[in-house]
Amino acid sequence: MAGKLYLVPTPIGNLGDISRRAAQTLEAADFIAAEDTRVTVKLLNHLGIKKPMVAYHRHNCETAGPAILRRLEAGESCALVTDAGTPAISDPGEDMVALCAAAGVEVEAIPGPCALVVALSASGLPTARFTFEGFLPLNKKNRRARLEALADEERTMVFYEAPHKLRATLDDLAEVFGPDRPLAVCRELTKLHEEVLRLTVGQAQARYAAQEPRGEFVLVAAGRPPRAEAPDGDGALARAQALRREGMALKAAAAQAAEEFGVKKRQLYNQMLEREET
Repeated sequence: MAGKLYLVPTPIGNLGDISRRAAQTLEAADFIAAEDTRVTVKLLNHLGIKKPMVAYHRHNCETAGPAILRRLEAGESCALVTDAGTPAISDPGEDMVALCAAAGVEVEAIPGPCALVVALSASGLPTARFTFEGFLPLNKKNRRARLEALADEERTMVFYEAPHKLRATLDDLAEVFGPDRPLAVCRELTKLHEEVLRLTVGQAQARYAAQEPRGEFVLVAAGRPPRAEAPDGDGALARAQALRREGMALKAAAAQAAEEFGVKKRQLYNQMLEREET
């Protein structure tokens, strides 16, 4: 019988955020697949857990993934962890899950810390509909292309960003989204120096032009405001003509239809006048 892959979230900064269930899963697994075993061993020492570990990260996932899968198919259980946060979210763990799904190996996800959820909930921006974009491309041309593809996005957008790329990303956000777009800059979430700044893209540009970016960032950008629908001039004219047939005076019919359809009263009145004179 095949084993099971457990996706175990780890703290994104505060060790107190590890759940009892996550700790129990780490304790019960036959082995742990870790993004960086040197980081994970610190968490295990904190929890008093000793467990065999293998490395699984973006540089070795093509070979490490099949090796882990073979052990799962042989009946072992594996806890997959990242250095911080939820495995498979902007993380090569997604490839491991895909391997298991294709092979029919069971996968169980444990709820827990995730930077995008923490940032989104604290942003003060709409959360009912959002899109997670992960890390933007390092190359400027590709980064601009990704942002331009999001120029008409009306949902709230969440991005991960490293400190050495923050200024360039803010510059591109200002050019594509405009400097007045609302933005939450979330830094060092759950850590000692956690900071959530609710400002505009332009204000963030100015702040980090004068201040060296430090720590890990999550950017939460407001979506583009919905464009107002174009007034329905034909519908307004048809409505006004119908009101006229019901006996309403020309001026009153034009005023009512203009209000109902959001068109200019004077323009509608002149259209009706021209038609009635011909």
